[in-house]
Amino acid sequence: MSRSGWGVARWFARRLALSVLVLLGSATAAFIAVRLTPGDPVRVILGGTTATPQAVAQVRHDLGTDRPLVVQYGLFLGRLLHGDLGMSYQLQDTVGHVIGSQLGATVELAVTAFTLAFVVALLLAVSTAGRWPLLRRASTVVELVLSSSPSFWVGVTLLTVFSFHWHVFPAAGGNGPVGLVLPAVTLAAALVGVFAQVMRAGVERALEEPFVLSARARGSGESAVRFRHALRHALIPMVTLSGWVVGSLFSGAVVVETVFSRQGIGRVLATAIQGRDFPVVTGVVVVSTLLFVVVSLLVDWLYRVIDPRLKEAYA
Repeated sequence: MSRSGWGVARWFARRLALSVLVLLGSATAAFIAVRLTPGDPVRVILGGTTATPQAVAQVRHDLGTDRPLVVQYGLFLGRLLHGDLGMSYQLQDTVGHVIGSQLGATVELAVTAFTLAFVVALLLAVSTAGRWPLLRRASTVVELVLSSSPSFWVGVTLLTVFSFHWHVFPAAGGNGPVGLVLPAVTLAAALVGVFAQVMRAGVERALEEPFVLSARARGSGESAVRFRHALRHALIPMVTLSGWVVGSLFSGAVVVETVFSRQGIGRVLATAIQGRDFPVVTGVVVVSTLLFVVVSLLVDWLYRVIDPRLKEAYA
């Protein structure tokens, strides 16, 4: 194997080990947090305070919550190593099946929102970077408002205008492309504000670089300079935001799916928290962390694709 090949292998091994530690830390934090949460899931399962002590003791034994915390933690880690996320207290189904049946709807929402936010932010940033001061300032104000607006407020506002008054889109539980519009716009709103500001700053820095002057000297038009040359370098800070974007999309999905009564991981998580369904809460945290780890690895790979000079860092 060549020197560069060994460098890539060592880098991948380090990242893989770090990813395992991140997953372990996330799973441990979720395990501890849900057990510190007030409330007894057994009482919730049995319907409140009317259950007999014998019934409570039997359910606790069946769920394994009567064992010492250390034993529960060891069993929890053992199941994780075998890909078993446990059983849902409320739904009486495997957590893997519960999450798997809802993951598609959340991924569809997240991908649509990300695509919409990226395209809108790209057009705003590239078209206003370094020119048209009045339009640039107006765009910046709009972006700041969007990035600071809570998803709940944006969703309720869109529902009031486009569903209750104009009846253009379904108010709740809509399926298909039409039912996806308002939730995706709600989730994308904050991302547009952040993306546009980061990309505009990157484009403006790139426009001051010598390679832009060379491109213009070769006869490249302004649009070609901005989209073919400056934008490539402006995307590097965007890639850095990918980890934050994953967290933002999943945390925003909890609010958006609740507001619009959509199926998805976010709504499952909100219901599980209310019902003290600890295995589902822990499972969603673990799956979300796994997605974050995968995205982080893809981000490092994208760095090398966007800027080949970074390949030397792995040699």
